[in-house]
Amino acid sequence: MAVPTVFFAVLFAWPVAAIVGRGLREGGRWHTARVGEVLTDPDVLHVLWFTLWQALASTGLTLALALPGAYVFARLDFPGKGLLRAVMTVPFVLPTVVVGSAFLALAGRGGALDEWFGVRMDTSVWAILLAHVFLNYAVVLRTVGGLWAQLDPRQEEAARVLGAGRFAAWRRVTLPALAPSLAAAALIVFLFTFTSFGVIQVLGGPRFTTLEVEIYRQTVTLLDLPTAAVLTLLQFASVAALLAVHAWSLRKRETTLSLVPAQTTARRPRGPSQWAALWSVLGLTLLLVLAPLAVLVERAFNGPDGYGLAFFRALGAESDSATFVVAPAAAIGNSLAYAAVATLIALVVGGLAAAALTRRAGRLVRGFDALLMLPLGTSAVTVGFGFLIALDEPPLDLRESWILVPLAQALVGVPFVVRTMLPVLRAVDVRLREAAAVLGASPLRAWREVDLPLVRRALLVAAGFAFAVSLGEFGATVFIARPDAPTLPVAVARLLGRPGEMYYGQAMALSTVLMLVCAGTLLALERVRTDSPGEF
Repeated sequence: MAVPTVFFAVLFAWPVAAIVGRGLREGGRWHTARVGEVLTDPDVLHVLWFTLWQALASTGLTLALALPGAYVFARLDFPGKGLLRAVMTVPFVLPTVVVGSAFLALAGRGGALDEWFGVRMDTSVWAILLAHVFLNYAVVLRTVGGLWAQLDPRQEEAARVLGAGRFAAWRRVTLPALAPSLAAAALIVFLFTFTSFGVIQVLGGPRFTTLEVEIYRQTVTLLDLPTAAVLTLLQFASVAALLAVHAWSLRKRETTLSLVPAQTTARRPRGPSQWAALWSVLGLTLLLVLAPLAVLVERAFNGPDGYGLAFFRALGAESDSATFVVAPAAAIGNSLAYAAVATLIALVVGGLAAAALTRRAGRLVRGFDALLMLPLGTSAVTVGFGFLIALDEPPLDLRESWILVPLAQALVGVPFVVRTMLPVLRAVDVRLREAAAVLGASPLRAWREVDLPLVRRALLVAAGFAFAVSLGEFGATVFIARPDAPTLPVAVARLLGRPGEMYYGQAMALSTVLMLVCAGTLLALERVRTDSPGEF
């Protein structure tokens, strides 16, 4: 636990504490009265209400639309299943600013729906909710569907034999077994939508603001660090409470279910109801998941003179802007290099953390497990700005170092490594390690000869997820990426912030490149993915 603890203390707790201290401490005294002033401000209360309301609505809508998909991918076998699963996971690892731009291209002013049907949904709450479903569909699909695929179908069949109808058997047998997984998926979706930033920034307009966007506005636009610090503490407390419930649901899921191999439960569709379920899910996938991605690609190739590679060629042109001093295409190489280093860091830190959580028990370790998830729910704006404040003097003066970006990306990658590897490590029979020790193997050799061969596929899956989410990290990176070394999400955001068709087209082209890299990574993961019901 030592290496992960130091990693999170230095790169997470310290920057967050630094920015909170900068906002609430002055002249050696803490200004606690500011907390009450902020929390009673009507504008802040309105932001809090909308943040909570849209997160609840997004979670409910995501569960309602994704549960049929979880059933289809868990119980039915059909051609192209692995490819479709990979494509449906692409939105989850895309930067939220890219997701927002995809929905803007689909439903915004001058978008595909506006041109074809005269329908616009930009700056509306429905665009925000549907974008959140687009982002989090894969969370329910993998979390609930992964467990559903390993539930023994004979239990439900026995209920049918004893006279229960199809729905009654599902409600009384399958649903209780899925309840902890459903709770975990709902909490994850709520966590991600509660801290939504890029989607609200692009689609919300001036009318809709979440807590994360308000922290960004108070920090960057208004330079009001005391208010930003109070809002950060409020968000931190809310996320900590959610993660405590989340950890409880995970423990319940791990200790009460008897699972079977997933490949034994999926069958070809039989009967009108299963075929109807399959085609309904495929149609919903086409409209909700593939349509925004397809429009994104269409806009990237639809140049000033018709369809072609004009926007892609323009990515190689040098820029004379003070905020973007290299060709946008340079962001591709930067992102790949940064993500590779971040993946290596996340594997080391996350692998050690997963090993510690596997071999020890108790409240301290369970609290450590929840701590590892905090970066996913804490304001990335706070973390990124905290990097600039905390890591600006010896012995850790990293503001001018290239390693700062991979470190920020690794913070987001570590939770995915832990959640992917932990179920597999817990499934390794401890007696195998004990036998290796009795035969004279050192702990390192026992790990190399026993654990590594058994978890190699999970390690590859963890590496792929860490790489994909590192590519898409935006909230913290936007603060620390230098103008001469931008990442793909930062470059997309900067291009979207400039007026003109050429800049918009270049943003779509870079988003398409990022989407294709993520899709290729996830497709490779489908070939090596494990059958363990890991969280992702």
